[in-house]
Amino acid sequence: MTTDHRRVDAQMAQEVLLDDPGFLREIVERVVQQILDAEMSEHIGAVPYERTTERKGHRNGHKPRTLRTRVGTLNLLVPQDREGTFSTRLFSRYQRNEKALVLALMEMYVEGVSTRKVKHVTEELCGTSFSKSLVSSLATRLDAELEAWRSRPLEAEGYPYLFVDARYEKVRVGSRIVSQGVLVVSGVREPDGLREILAVEVADTESEATYHELFRSLKSRGLKGVELVVSDDHEGLKSAVSRHFQGAAHQRCQVHYMRNLLGMVGASKRKELGADLRAIFAAPNREQALRIASSVAERWRSKGHNKVSEHIEEHIEECLSCLAFPESHRRRIRTTNGLERLNQEIKRRTRVVRIFPNRQSCLRLVTALAVEMSEEWVTGRRYLDMEELREHRRLEELVVETEEAMIMDS
Repeated sequence: MTTDHRRVDAQMAQEVLLDDPGFLREIVERVVQQILDAEMSEHIGAVPYERTTERKGHRNGHKPRTLRTRVGTLNLLVPQDREGTFSTRLFSRYQRNEKALVLALMEMYVEGVSTRKVKHVTEELCGTSFSKSLVSSLATRLDAELEAWRSRPLEAEGYPYLFVDARYEKVRVGSRIVSQGVLVVSGVREPDGLREILAVEVADTESEATYHELFRSLKSRGLKGVELVVSDDHEGLKSAVSRHFQGAAHQRCQVHYMRNLLGMVGASKRKELGADLRAIFAAPNREQALRIASSVAERWRSKGHNKVSEHIEEHIEECLSCLAFPESHRRRIRTTNGLERLNQEIKRRTRVVRIFPNRQSCLRLVTALAVEMSEEWVTGRRYLDMEELREHRRLEELVVETEEAMIMDS
């Protein structure tokens, strides 16, 4: 009888994984060690025992180092060089948000707001037991690093497009569990067109005063050149925008607007209303969009949906500010969807914590995730071609100059 080797191999693999909890840790440890050795080879320009004229230095043994991860504590040997110039890039980036998550869980347990499950998960993540002094020491070091990032100078020539989004997390304040607003601001910068996360804050609530302080802080760090702010329909935010960024337009997120409006009709009508709204948003210019919107409003009024009709007539213009900018940019500046991935990461991590032990713990974790995301953005692909925006400005200036000349001639 023939043997199904694939089934046998699968059974053996399952037995190894179930019988040896350290199996996965050993794999990760071996891979991370290989990464460290490869970094050293790249640094000195030669693999071990290689003779080459391109060598820039020499190895000088190893230094023991532990790395706490979700699969347990890894025991690593960090390569050293004789000149003392080698520094691995592996630890700082990997551990930043890992530390923040672990610290949040630690604080939950230490401050008496956790469960036995949290204690178990935390010790699995840490690979060891912990105390209040350990929590305090880890938090102090990580908070200093994250605060330096939050207060860094903004050195780009300008940030024409600003995106503001907020979500809420449960935080223990005194003896109560309250909702705290997590405010995130990102921007597209000139001249390279890359995205960057500019600010992360945790506040009691969204209000004009909250956004006033947020925008004031951004301007003191060097934020300038804002032409469009994209957000949901928050009155306090819009008031703060008009106060701090005079001359800048406000774009109401079209996705948020569509969700709000679709909630006004029954399920059987939503597909039709969604198609009408997409037709408005797809218009090539503001004038045509308003004509389509007027027609849509009349049609829904004739069907007896007066609230839908009135809402379109009163608020649709708030969603059309993006039409004053280059056509190739509109798809990416008409919503706050660019922050969606960060929000998903925040949600995935905060689901583990559930209730933060204090506001600082919440700010720590969200900032660590924002740092990681922002680093990916500024070292990745260009988000928008800003030369198109510059050309758009030149054409607008030419139109204004022509109109002024015609007025003077007349």
